[in-house]
Amino acid sequence: MRRAALALSLATLPLLAGQPLTYADGATKLSGYLAKPVAKGAVKGNMPGVVVIHQWMGLTDHERRVSDDLAKLGYVALAADIYGEGVRPANTAEAGKLAGQYKGDRALYRRRIAAALEALKAQKGVDASRLAVIGFCFGGTGALEAARAGLPVRGVVSFHGGLDVPADFKPGPISAKVLVCHGADDPFVPAKDVAAFQDEMRASKADYVFVAYAGAVHAFTQKEAGSDNSKGAAYNEAAHRRSWQHMKDFFKEIFGK
Repeated sequence: MRRAALALSLATLPLLAGQPLTYADGATKLSGYLAKPVAKGAVKGNMPGVVVIHQWMGLTDHERRVSDDLAKLGYVALAADIYGEGVRPANTAEAGKLAGQYKGDRALYRRRIAAALEALKAQKGVDASRLAVIGFCFGGTGALEAARAGLPVRGVVSFHGGLDVPADFKPGPISAKVLVCHGADDPFVPAKDVAAFQDEMRASKADYVFVAYAGAVHAFTQKEAGSDNSKGAAYNEAAHRRSWQHMKDFFKEIFGK
């Protein structure tokens, strides 16, 4: 009986149609991954869209899996490519340099995110009025930049993202809702950055939620990070599960049913 019930439940899930998607920022080609729910029969109405921004190693299977999971929830998800087609760091040293380039040039970073949003909006079945951006680590910083830039999104979610901003940054109004999922023991995000970020949110009159997960360090959603907290980056099942649920609740709030 249990096997029959499981087979029936799996049969009712939407089929995923994940596929590469090439788009561009000016003359720069970008290679993303698009996942959308394909129901049996016609889909009634357009669906919300979510851009997923990768961590510092570039677009990997982690972001593809996240996009597939979002499609299961009924969203059209585009795993963005910030670095450019064929540009993938071979190691953490290269990743640090690449990520540093975009963190040092927030205008360029914002432009790459805007390009991903435009590519997502162009997809059939996407409700261009219901968009969000989420990101992991380096991508979490990007999600916050989407809000700071006033890009056309209803909300952003940062998973273990950097919270720092350039020294000359001046807070401005933020209309998008903000969810920050933070590892309480993340050694790469010092307490002063947390305090400065919360001051920024207040100054921007942002509608934000900041959640810190006990015992979690950097990269707590990524199984590839291993389980050794002493390295500063490690997977944490409880923080992963709770933060995903917080994101789902957040999406219900900003998108509606």
